[in-house]
Formats: sequence, structure tokens, C-alpha cells
Amino acid sequence: MGNDSDRSDLITHVEDPDQKYLFHYGDGFLYDRLPKGTRVIYPPKPLTPIADDTTAIKNAIENPLGASPLSDQLRPGMKVTISFDDLSLPLPPMETPDVRQRIIEIVLEELAGAGIDDIHLIAALGLHRRMTPAELKRCVGAKVFNQFHPERLYNHDAEDNDNLSYLGKTEMGEEVEINRRIAESDLLIYVNINLVAMDGGYKSLPTGICSYRSIRHHHNTHTLMHSLSYMHPPKSALHHSCQRIWKVITEHINFFTIETTLNSATFPKLFPYLEKREKNFNLFDRLNFHINKTSLDIMPRAMARAVMQSMRAPYGLTGVHAGHTEPVHEKTLENVYKQQLVPVNGQADILVTGVPYIGPYNVDSIMNPILVMCMTLGYAFNFYHNLPLVRQGGAAIFTHPVDYDFHKIHHPSYIDFFEEVLTETTEPAEIEKKYEESFAHNPRYIDLYRNSYAYHGVHPFYMWYWGCYALEYLGKVIFVKPRSVEAVRRMGFDYAKNLTEAIEMAQSFVGGSTPEITYYHYPPIFMCDVSA
Repeated sequence: MGNDSDRSDLITHVEDPDQKYLFHYGDGFLYDRLPKGTRVIYPPKPLTPIADDTTAIKNAIENPLGASPLSDQLRPGMKVTISFDDLSLPLPPMETPDVRQRIIEIVLEELAGAGIDDIHLIAALGLHRRMTPAELKRCVGAKVFNQFHPERLYNHDAEDNDNLSYLGKTEMGEEVEINRRIAESDLLIYVNINLVAMDGGYKSLPTGICSYRSIRHHHNTHTLMHSLSYMHPPKSALHHSCQRIWKVITEHINFFTIETTLNSATFPKLFPYLEKREKNFNLFDRLNFHINKTSLDIMPRAMARAVMQSMRAPYGLTGVHAGHTEPVHEKTLENVYKQQLVPVNGQADILVTGVPYIGPYNVDSIMNPILVMCMTLGYAFNFYHNLPLVRQGGAAIFTHPVDYDFHKIHHPSYIDFFEEVLTETTEPAEIEKKYEESFAHNPRYIDLYRNSYAYHGVHPFYMWYWGCYALEYLGKVIFVKPRSVEAVRRMGFDYAKNLTEAIEMAQSFVGGSTPEITYYHYPPIFMCDVSA
């Protein structure tokens, strides 16, 4: 399951109370002290990438797991669709060329050699916003874009009723409705990037190529409350629902999956200190950090966001496997855990973590308060295997500015959710019961989703539900130095003017003479395999 190497060196304890630690703080950074004895968990170093990507990709599709070689499945006159993960992965975006581009170009060569010309490429958006032409081009490369866009390279539309196919129900009554082009294809080839253990496998199709009619079955409060770890599929009701829907889909289509994993080389050369432990900062690192931090602090917020959103990550490919979903995803998870998993002994009373500027749903956009909630309670809290890093009833402290700001094109329904729904209640089940259907079927939101670049009207609900387990599990949530106290209060959370005050508040809440404090030092993304 995990990495066999000893990673105990990634866990340290604060010995010098004057030592400062770096915390991601949205589109900036904080640099502050932690109490003596605080446990600090650092991410593993990036794994050595595969030296020859092209050869690895070709070997994967011609030596697939649980399936015939791709070349053996092709014949002239076939209708083939290539679907691929959208811009929500990876984070930050890859330096070019994107691994999806490299795979798609190789697959297209195979299809052309087999005399196949009825080929469509579909971005698997689910209920995410449409990718712009420039974003599609960056993902698949100029050659593919120029050849196929717009007639044969386009975004999945979960509200295009004329181009959806209803396939039936699962044994649990979940309705299965997918993209019609995919349903009518002789072969679907799905190209995936697995940044975290939650993604890929049975989840790709039920979230990426389905309609709201299907997605609502696994993105709801009941299912997510019974997903005790999104990052551990066997314990996730979300994944169980996706598996049932995947089974129905693959009974109707011929499906060939290609999954990839990346290392954790997240930061470009502009930020070398982000890959180091604070005690190892040299003079250049400290100077560079303070220049960058000060510059981001004094910039107008829009400019600071633009600077951070321009970051591109020098990821390396650590694995590529193709064929049948189950054996492929087993190898994928092995690679994810090999890069990310850190054994941790014991839960903390208080969890401290920084929150970066980017998440899956604000690429080239704004991390509004609802997305902050999703990034903290939906994602950061869930980066664990076995047990949460913080005990039940404990406190979580997050460093993020929590701006009261929304991208009006990308997140219109988020604005109304924040102003109309959260002013009435923050309780996920009540929100779902009273408000979800009206937002999901609102003609204005549907039009903006289909014809502009807006997330689906129901999307802010799902982001709120994403944190529902953590909402119930934690006793207190504190945000450090928010720019909008009103936004924090509206979401039902506490706030502190600095980290010291937040820790004092948390210590007072959890009680005890020496509560255990843990600083989860991310990004890059990693997971804690927590034992009792």
C-alpha cells in the first residue's frame, strides 16, 4: 500500500521557540512561530521521474493490464472518443507539454495508423465550468487543438439534454445518464491524471461524463457523511456509489483507461525555499522569501492572484498504466501512496495547516469563501489514511485570508448561495433539503453553465457538502488573520488576528495541560497514514 522506506525523518518537533515556520496564506505567506513541542510533518521529497515518457506511454498502451493491446482493439471505421480530465488537475498546472497532450498525441497516431478518422475529444467536466479555447489548447497542445477544435474537441455539457443518453439504474437505484457521443462510441479512451488517491479509477466516468441526474447520487450529504476518508476508496461511500454507476456505464461501452501519476515537484525555481525546511534556509532563501512575501503583501489583490496563478509546476511522470480500470487503478494508487504517504503515530488535539492560493475549482479565478471551506474541511482535513490527523472533537487552525470576493463569471451561483442560503443556515442536510433543487434547475445558472464559463448552479452546494464530515467531526475551526471577519462568521467559524491567538483559543477549547499540536506542512500534497 505505502512506501517501504522509513519516513520518520519527515516528522520533527519544535525545539527552538524562536524558529519561524512558513505557512501558505492564500495568495501570500505567513512566517510565524509555533509552541515548543509542536509536531511538524513535512512532505516526502519528489520521486525520481520516468526518464523516457514517450516509451513508457507506448509500453503501457501496448502492454495493458487486464485488456488487449490498444492496437488489437482498433479497426477501420470505428467511432472512437477520447475523454480527459479537465483543468481541475493537476494543481498548479503542469509546465508544458502537459502529460495529457503527450498521451493523446500517441493515441491519435495509433488511431490514424488503424485507419480511424471518426474521432472526438471531450473534456470531462462533469458540473465544472467549461474550459476556454486557450485552456483546451494548453491541455492537449497546439497540434491536436488546431486539428480538432471546435467541432471534434469540446467540453462535456451535462445540461445538453439532446446529447445525453440514459443507461438505466444501479442496483441501489442510482440513475445513470452519460454523454451521448460516448454512449454511441465503439471505444472510449479515458486519459487521467491522479494527483490524489481520491481521483481516477471508478470515479472518472461517473463524475466527468454524467449529468446532474447521475452526479447527485454520490455528491450528497448522506453519501459524503459516510465517506470516512475520500483518499481511501474502500472507506468512501462516494467511491462505492461511483463504482456502481461505473459498472452500468461499462456494461454499455467498450472502455480503455490510461492513468498517470506525477511526483510532487510542485514549485518552480522562483520559489526554491518552498522545498526546504525552515531551519535549512540559507541567506539567499531568507532574502528571496522576504522579497516575495513583501511584494505579494503590498500588491493589489488581483495582481497577487495573477502572479500566483501564473505558477507552473515542473512535475515528473512517475507512472503510466493502461487497460482495465481495476488493475490499472491498483497500480495508480500504489504510485500515489509511494509518493505521498507518511506514517504518523497518534492523532493531535489541535491541527494547524496553511492553505494555498489554488484548488480544483479556482484555476485562473478567485478562491471565494465557500471554496476556502472546501479546501480546508473538504480537502486538507481529508489528506489522511486510516484516521484523521486530528482527534474527534479537536480543533483545526487554518491560515488563509478568506476574502469576501467572488469571480462573477465563474461562480455566479456561489454568490447567491453565500448571500441567500448561508444567511439562513449552514447545516448541510437542511441546505440540501430546502435549496438544492431550485439552484440545480435554475434556468439562469443552466444558461451560464452551458454558454458562459460558470460552474453549474448546484456546484457550491457540493463544495459545502464536501466538508460536512469534518464539520461534524471537529469541535472548533479557526481562521488566522482573515481579511473578511464577516465571511468567516457567516460560515460559522472562529477567527484570530494571528497564529499565537489562534493557538491560545484552540488550547483553551480542547483543554488539558499540554494538548498535542501538529503542523501539517503542505503543499505539496501528501497524506498521513495515522495510527491510534
